[in-house]
Order: sequence, then structure tokens, then C-alpha cells
Amino acid sequence: MNLAGRLAALAAVSGVLADTYQRSPCNVVHWTRMLEGRILVEGRDAKPLDIENLFMYEHDLPPNHRIVHTYDREATDRRPDRLTIYVDRENIFLNAFCGGHRKQAPSKEAGAQAELSKRQRMEPEAMDESATASPMHISTPVTAGPAPGPDRAPRALQDADPIGVGVAVDVDAAPEQLRAGLQQIVQRHNVPYFAAARTAPHAWEVGFEQTGEVASGTYHVSSSSGGGGGGGAARIVVRYSRTIDAFRALGQVLTAARAAEHSVLNGGDERALRAPEFTIAETAQFETLALMIDCSRNGVLSVKSIWAMLRNMALMGYTMLQLYTEDTFKVAGEPFFGYLRGGYTQDELRAVDDYAFNMGIEVVPCIQTLGHLGQMLQWPRYAGLRDTNEVILSRLPETYELLDKLIGTVSAPLRSRRIHIGMDEAYGVGEGRFRAMFGTQEGTAIFVEHLARVHELCARRGLRPMIWSDMLFCLAAKNNALYSYYDVGNDPTAAFGKAEGIPADIDLVFWDYYHTAPEIYARKIQQHRELGCASPWMAGGAWTWSRLWCYLPFSFESNRASLMAAKSPEGRVGSFMLTIWGDEGNECDFFSALPVLLYVANHAHTELAEIEAAFMENSFAAICGGSLGDWMYASRLDEIPPADDGSESASQQPPPPPPPRSHLPSNMSKWILWEDPMLSFLSPQYAALDLDTHYTQTADRLLGCALTSAARGRYPLNRLLRMPGLLARVLALKSNLRERLAAPYRAGDRAALLQAAETRLRPLIEAQRELWLYHRARWHRIYKPFGWETLELRYGGLAARLQTMYDRIVAYALRQPAAVLRHSRAIGIAAGISRHPALLPARSRNPSKDASAAPGPSMSADDGSGMSVGEAPPASLVSVELGWPVAAAAIDVAAAGPVVTALPGVTTINALGVRELGGEGDFWVQPAPLLPPELDPGAIGNNDSDNEDDMVDAIPELDEDLHCIYENSHTSLLLDYSRVTTPSRLG
Repeated sequence: MNLAGRLAALAAVSGVLADTYQRSPCNVVHWTRMLEGRILVEGRDAKPLDIENLFMYEHDLPPNHRIVHTYDREATDRRPDRLTIYVDRENIFLNAFCGGHRKQAPSKEAGAQAELSKRQRMEPEAMDESATASPMHISTPVTAGPAPGPDRAPRALQDADPIGVGVAVDVDAAPEQLRAGLQQIVQRHNVPYFAAARTAPHAWEVGFEQTGEVASGTYHVSSSSGGGGGGGAARIVVRYSRTIDAFRALGQVLTAARAAEHSVLNGGDERALRAPEFTIAETAQFETLALMIDCSRNGVLSVKSIWAMLRNMALMGYTMLQLYTEDTFKVAGEPFFGYLRGGYTQDELRAVDDYAFNMGIEVVPCIQTLGHLGQMLQWPRYAGLRDTNEVILSRLPETYELLDKLIGTVSAPLRSRRIHIGMDEAYGVGEGRFRAMFGTQEGTAIFVEHLARVHELCARRGLRPMIWSDMLFCLAAKNNALYSYYDVGNDPTAAFGKAEGIPADIDLVFWDYYHTAPEIYARKIQQHRELGCASPWMAGGAWTWSRLWCYLPFSFESNRASLMAAKSPEGRVGSFMLTIWGDEGNECDFFSALPVLLYVANHAHTELAEIEAAFMENSFAAICGGSLGDWMYASRLDEIPPADDGSESASQQPPPPPPPRSHLPSNMSKWILWEDPMLSFLSPQYAALDLDTHYTQTADRLLGCALTSAARGRYPLNRLLRMPGLLARVLALKSNLRERLAAPYRAGDRAALLQAAETRLRPLIEAQRELWLYHRARWHRIYKPFGWETLELRYGGLAARLQTMYDRIVAYALRQPAAVLRHSRAIGIAAGISRHPALLPARSRNPSKDASAAPGPSMSADDGSGMSVGEAPPASLVSVELGWPVAAAAIDVAAAGPVVTALPGVTTINALGVRELGGEGDFWVQPAPLLPPELDPGAIGNNDSDNEDDMVDAIPELDEDLHCIYENSHTSLLLDYSRVTTPSRLG
């Protein structure tokens, strides 16, 4: 059969399957899996080239379907048999539903789908962006499972469970200073407690009363039944003094509503919903509870993202937001300050300040005035202001002219009269051009002199400054290492007593993210007081830096220790700050830190040392819209599974008493992702661990949570678990990849090597591409576009290395010149091999036992070839033993000649780039690169010697033995900044 005949056969099969899909019922689960990670091509006649199976064509969808863009404002669909597909502005699939109206569920399974169907149309633009992971002092809550029984845990509220109580807030009747902020939250809140006020079986009406009888930082909530004007609705009254306390109280009312629903679900008295009787009273432990967000390490949050964070902060009770902007704000007359960095304009900062003010939150500028100015100092315009590459030249008049302009610009659009002027980690101050110009001088004297000059600039504008305190300790110890800051024996009092002193109205911020013992923090707080700062600030951290997802276990543990010290009678401070940093390119989604924000806020409103698990679970669901247990599970990305020898890993054994030293939590997921796949120099660190199973299980749960989360369900923010889920799937394929390839290579088993490349390396290339596409879409949704280029270079480098690795291994295994394979791409594998288990659903881990299982999250039943997973292809296709170039669209197969040496049991098809795997009917598109002869090095000349030169007869990288760098260690590793785009070496 010639090529035209084979194309006709493929078209016929595709038509039959398309007709079958058109007759299939509206199955949300099926179509969600079909569309996951793909781009919708609208127009029933559209047939673009499908590269690596990225597209889903409208002609392949059921007749009763509609495609809805998130920016449309059309009415809810009332047809239960219609498939409604939601896509973003780039036509990337988001979610799917059938119909949109309520109906009685005939069964538990059908009921879950009906509840998904009844939700309002998805409007992601109107939703907070948040996410989460797991603590040490909060046990993982049950989030799924059977109904409660004698020996079972209480049933948890599921995403599709209907809202049992609506919370009604009469905005117009509220005190004037609350109205704008209440409107912001009621209209844009994550979960539908407010929207359900008129439709839920029960309603709570919330009123507010500002009174001087309640102390500042305290609020009281009381309930009564039938006291409202809503026909017997329960009446909730909030009495408060500060504006922010009213919003914290509202968050606790939502938490109480969720707790009452859970109680009734598990057999509690329904009066908890109909006629609640409870009181809530809290007192803030700190005068100021602040959140600082790093907007200088590539990721500059959009204004809408900041608003979303502010809404969550208000319901938690935060009083201050600091945006850390080294050079990411626009300055008039300074075009190279923040050049191409996406800096905030005056209007943007003013909009943030107005939005925060409506909810009682103060916005304070946070800049740098000494170190961390390398982004600015790199430009020739500022060459004269350099002391070192990162430190600005003090004592120079031009320096203070620029700093005065920066301080004036960043403070002008904000109401606050406070400012954070940085000055941390100014290593090498006075040791660069300063020494050449002014001679050798004591670092402490230079620092204090510069601080006094900047303090004067702030005083002229009526600003009270604060600084990070680490340089006071490091300069005194004459040691730039971090441990000199935390060394309890390092007392800077003597050194700074010889200097002019620190101005009394400068607040010192003690930052420590690394310890788990409260006494370490308490001792350092006392040392700050000895420096003359009566009430230093304490700053903890949510571990978002040097990783792709916030690591919650250590975030909870370290913040608990610092909070206990800050709340203790001996160490009590007036202000606590939680920081979110984005070191090394800001790969992490900052909203994944929301559970840490909530944990710190709850700790900051109680004298207790522990926070109850049920309280955290209810408050996270009610305030942030996520299932805490599911979000906590995402921390498995950086947790160590059991070793293969059956012994328990360190993560499973009871934790030993914390030693008085700094801790660096593992970021193994980051390094497994970015390390060079062929060299894989860190793989000996985790050689004994079953990371394949560990990450496959993690991907299953997280992707399952993301897929089943409804836009208007209980856990809409569970959809963000797609990012760690996709990452886990990549890690399942990439961990120990080199070892699995090196073994058959060294054994000389080319067929096994090719099999490993097809079943693990090729799916890894696909999974990595899907992760990149989702990460790209997520970045542009919450950050400004500037900065993404750094991460895209990493993804591009990884993709190129994986493709090179694949091409060389295939060329070696098939004994074919690389140039021929570049044209053909007709590569087959041994029959019976399917995709890697990480790409299969949990119920189909063994393809040989269950080849007909439904496709998993990354698989589609139609991968572009017209063949369906689990369906045997026609005999005419299976019998093909030759491949041919994609470019040869009209030539006879026989004329093309063989381009692949056939192996036993191998079948290949490459018409239009389609490849068949092992007789199971698993197809996907793989087009051949089409290079003109003059540009293709493999096409220069046609004699045998050229092809011989292009043969891959060895893979030296796989001959090298690897050695363990850190014995028995899974540590936190940082990138070498000189190799930041291709992090293949330690920093």
C-alpha cells in the first residue's frame, strides 16, 4: 500500500473514532482527562499540525458542547447534556462541566458529578490565588474516604458537598470605614459562603459594631438565633476597635460556619447551623503583624495578585504589608533603575495602598540603601556609585542624592510614614572602590556613618526607618558568614559602642528562618535590646526560596519556635513579620505559602503554644478555599521516602531534639528537576531511595485533587495543586534516570537501552513540556511577565539536554547515523511496552495486566493519530516495518527504502509523524525536523564516509562512574549564580 493509501486508512480510523466520541454520553471525568494540558483549537474544520499532542480540535468534541473563555460573561448553561469547556485567554484547557443547573443526585457518584455540574460558570479572574502544604505541629487531616463508621475517622467535607449555611453581610449597614473593604471581600472571596446567603438551607447575618469598650487588638463575636431580619436567620454581632480586627473576626465567623457544617455532617445537632450559640474572643499578641513579599527576584506580583493576597491577609488579621523592591519601582529621571524588571508605577503603588487601607492594612515600602543593589549597579550609568558589585559607595554625595530620590519616590504614593531601608548582607562594604578612594577604615564605622546619613534623609520626609539587623553582628564578628549572625556568643555591643551609635528611632528587624528551638531566638532578641533597641522586630520565613513549592513542615516548625520566643514574657516583642523570599529566580508560586500565613496569624492571636489541627483545617478551607490535608501532601516533593533496604528514613523516625544550630530543609525536588540528566551528579545522594514510587504516588493524589476541584466548590484553590502534581510526575520519570540507562548501555544490550529510552526518557520529555507550559501560564497569571525569561532558559536548557540525550541513545541503540534519524524519527520499541507508570492512572500501574485502562491525567484517549488507548490498531498498520520522513508526503513507501534497522518485535509507523508503541495502540505525534540540505550537517555529502562520521558508537557520559558528594545527606543546595540558567553545578 502506498503512502496515500496509508494516510486514507489513518483518516478512516480517525473518522470512526470521532463518530464514536460524538455518540458518547457527557462524561466529565473522561473529557477532563482528554483535555488536560491541551490547547483547544476552535472551528470544526481546523486541522493544524499537532506538535507533541498539544492540541484538541473542536471537530473531535461531542456535538453538544460549548467552549467558554474566562473573560466571557454569559449566563449559566441549563442543558445537562451539554459539555461546557472552560479555557483561558490562550485557549489552554482549565476545566469541564456538564450543564450548570441543580438536580437531585440518584447516587453518590452521580451526586458528586451533579454537584460539579450545578456550580456557576468558572470565573478564575474573580478568585483568590492561593495554595498550601504540611506542618509538624498540626496532624494531617482526613480529606477523603468513606462515611464514618464505628472504627473510622469522621467524614470530611468534600468539594462537591453543598454549602449548608450562607453568611450574609449587609455592607450598607456596616460602619463606614468597613464598607469598601467588606465589598472587596464579599464580591471576591474564594468560597461561596457569601453567595449562598440566599440559597443555603440556613443563613447567618453578620453585623459590626465599633466600640471603645473593646481594647485595641481585641474583638468579640456573639451569636443569637432569629434575631435578624431574614425570617429567623441567626444573628452574629462583631464588636471591635481596630478595622483589621473586624476583618479577622469575619474570618473566624466563616471558620465557625465551616466547623458547624462538619459537626452536623458527622451526626451533630442541626441547631449548630440553624440556631448557633457561640462566642469568640481573641486578642492580638503583637501590635503589628506584617507580611513581607519579595518582588525583586524576577517575580513582581501583579496588582491583582497583591489584592488577592490582601483579602486573605485581612481575614487572617495581618496589619501590614511590605513589598520588597530593590529596584522594581519606577523612578522619574532614572531609566536604568529597574530597567526591564517590571517595576511598579506610582499609580500601581497607590492602587495597592488604597485597597489595603479599605481593610485596615498598612502598606510600607521596603527597599535597599546599601547592599543588594547589584541589579542597578550593573548598568554603566551607575558605575561611579559602586563600592562592590552589590554594595553602593557610601560617603559619596552622588550616592545620597540618588538614595533621597529613591526614598521620596517609593514613599510618595503610600499613606504610611514608616519605611524599611534594608541594609542586610552588605558584605564587602568599604572593601571595594571605597578603600581606593577613602582608605582602609573599620566596617562598623562605615556602616554607622552611612546609616546616619540615610536616617537623615528619612527624617526630612517624616519617615521612621527600620533595618535588617544582621550586619551589626557580622561586622562586629568580622565574619560575613551567616552563622556569625546567629552565634549566641557574638555580642556586637562592644564594637558598636566605639562607633557613633545607632539612632534611637530606627527599628531593628531580627530575621531568623533556620532554628527550631525558642531559646535561640530569645537570646538573640535580648542581644538586640542590649544594642539599645527596646522592642526589636522578629521576622520568620515561609520557605519559598530555592524551591518550586513552599515547604510547609519546616516553615511551621521554625515559625512556631520564633513565635513562642516573641510571645514569651522574657522575649516579648511588639511586632512580628513573616517573609516570603524568591531567591534563585523565584521559581515558587508565592500563594503556596498561604498555610504558613494562616498558621502564623492564628499563633499571633493566642497565647497557646499549639494550634489545633481541626481549627487549622476549618480556617484554611473557609478563608483560603483549599483542603489543608491535600495541600500539606504537596510537601512530599522535598521529603525523603523509605530506603530500599527496608530501614526507615530520617523523615519517618521520630525527630530528635533540635540541636542549637541552623537547619536547611531539603530542596531535593529542585535539584532532581534541574540537574543535567546525562551527568546526574547528585543521583548518588538518593540512589537507595524509591523515588519513582514516592513521586508517582504524590503526582496521583495532587493531580487528582486538581482535576476534581470545582471553580465554585468548597476547595476551588485545590486546582493550584496541578503545579506540584506535574512537578512530581516529572521527578518520578527523571529520578535515577541515568542509572536505568547506564545499566543496559554498559551491558551492551541495545534493545533494552532503546526500550528504556522509549518508556522513560521519551515520556519525561513530554511531562517536562507540560510542566513548562503550566508554569508559564501560572507565572503570567500572577506575576508581571518580566523575569520569566530566566526560568524559561532553565526549562529550555533542560528540554534541549533531554532531547539530545534521547537522540544520541536512539542513534546508538539502532546503529544508525544521527542525520538519518533526524530526518526519519521513525523509532519503534519492543511490543508490549507502554508508557511509564507515572503517566498511567493509579489503577493501571502494570500495563501488561491492564492495557485497556482509561487514560491517566496526562494521557488522552485520542493522541492525535486517531487511535484509541487500549484498542488494537488495524493489522495494516501493525504490519508496517519501515519508517519514512515526514517531509515525504506523496512518495511511495517502498521507494523511500528502509531507514531503521528492524529489531525483533518492533513495529514503527511514521506517516505524518505518528508512532505506534508496542501494539497497544498508544500513539502520539512526533514530527521530523525539516532542515534544508544546506543547513543540515547530516546532509552535507552523500557518501558513506559522511554517515560513518555521524555514527554514535559510544556514549562516554554513561561510562563515567558517579560518586556521592554528601554522604548520608539530603541537604538544601543553592545554585551557582554564575550558572543560574543551567544549574548543573553546586553553588
